[in-house]
This record gives sequence, C-alpha cells and structure tokens, in this order.
Amino acid sequence: MKNVLVTGGSGQLGSALKSVQEHFEELHFSFKSSNELDITSQSAIENLLDEYHYDIIVNTAAYTAVDKAESDFENAQKINATAVRYLAEAAFKRGITLIHISTDYVFDGVEPKARLETDPTNPIGVYGQTKLEGEEFALNANPKTIIIRTAWVYSEFGSNFLKTMLRLFNEKTEISVINDQVGSPTNATDLAKVIGAIASADQLVYGIFNYSNEGQCSWFEFATKIKELVHSSIEVKPISSTQYVTAAKRPAYSLLNKDKIKNTYAIAIPHWTNSLEEVVGNMVK
Repeated sequence: MKNVLVTGGSGQLGSALKSVQEHFEELHFSFKSSNELDITSQSAIENLLDEYHYDIIVNTAAYTAVDKAESDFENAQKINATAVRYLAEAAFKRGITLIHISTDYVFDGVEPKARLETDPTNPIGVYGQTKLEGEEFALNANPKTIIIRTAWVYSEFGSNFLKTMLRLFNEKTEISVINDQVGSPTNATDLAKVIGAIASADQLVYGIFNYSNEGQCSWFEFATKIKELVHSSIEVKPISSTQYVTAAKRPAYSLLNKDKIKNTYAIAIPHWTNSLEEVVGNMVK
C-alpha cells in the first residue's frame, strides 16, 4: 500500500482523483484542500509530512486564473512556483516522490506542431512563466519528480469550458467562440486515472511527460461538439482571437505529443470526442 497526499484536493483534478480512487486498491489517498493545507507555507508542509508518512505527493494545486495572473504576479508565483519548491524540497528530505501537474502554457504555441517534452519552452504570460518556474524548482530540488503537462482540462467538477458552455446554452440564443486556437481537450477523470496508474507502477520513471486526450480541435469546434451532444439550438459563431481581447495571451497551438507517456507507462489515451461524450452523458442524465 502506498500513501498518497493530494494537494488541491477540492479543485477540479483533485475532485476527479477522488472519483476514481476506488480503482486503485494499492493506493491510500489523503486529500487536502487549500483550507486544510496551505502549500505556500513551508512550515505547514513540513509539519504535515512530519506527522504522517506519505510515499507520493500529487500536487494538483495551482493558480489557474490566466488573465488575473497578469496583474497578480505575486500570488501566481507564490502558488505556482514557490509552493512547488517547498513541496519538492520537503519531499526530497523524506524520500517522497512528487507528481506535479503543469501546463501547455510553458510553450508559446507559435509553431503548428505537437510539442515534445524536450522542446524549448517560451511562456508568453505570467501563468505559463510561473508554472515553468514551478517545474524547474521541482526538478532541481527532487530527482524523484514526475511532471505531467496537460491542457484544456474539463470535467463535471469545478469551473471549466464545458460547464461554462452548458450554462451559456441555457442563458443565450447565440455565442461567439474562438476558432484560431488549437489543442486537445483533456477530461480530468482520464488524467486522474493516468496519475493513479503511474502512482501504482512498480517502477517509476521520473521526468517530464505530456498528457491530453487524443485528437485536436479549436475552441469553436469544442463548443460545437458540446452543442451537438446536448442537442442545443443555440447558434455558435466562430471568431478570431483578435476579436476577443484578453489580458493574457494564449498559445495559438497547444497540442502535446504523448508518445513518451504512452510508451513509458503503457497508457492508452481516449479520443477527446469519446471522453466528452461520456462526461456529458453523466452530467445530463
């Protein structure tokens, strides 16, 4: 039995991990919300790890308000970078493996190609910059670190694009959605199952791994698929990112190459449309 601490336990990915924990009998999960564990407090982390024995820490906590981060650098850096260093250093002292969740935003998304883990990073906003700092802190502080970069995460939990679309479909007769940013939606439950599978593995391979669902689409195509699945009559119009100005720039091309995680951990990845259909089916029963 491995004891697994999950930070950000009440967030979207933490909630998804709760929903699949019974699939992993060899793992004993302990979920801590930000109210229960302030990861920006080095002493709070040290005290918890002194009190309880953990084999693995899964850090799902993050400052994910991409636009707000542009004017709130201090808090974004504190949560996405400094806190990760505290976790990694505390884990290293105790021989604990750290599984840290990162993002496609560490890339600029300029080139229209699926990014490898080894491709040069070049974040174009505060969110991506602070997440990259967190990656570097973790890898430098603890050799037993696994970083999973993901993108476009959605689920029935928390706040995300899917839930926003379902709300807007009920409130409006037409909406406009960006059609020139490309990526692959990631079902948080699929990602949670991958984290569980890695944590359960007899032999861990450390380093950076990419994970998202298979296939690709634009945000407009994502919204259109949701509309199709819920049989909505709303009109979804495509617009360019230049027509929808935001405080933070987004990567235009967010596809991640998943060959490394598939080959290393024998992971089978569902297509985004199949996963979306399953999640929507669960939500609209």
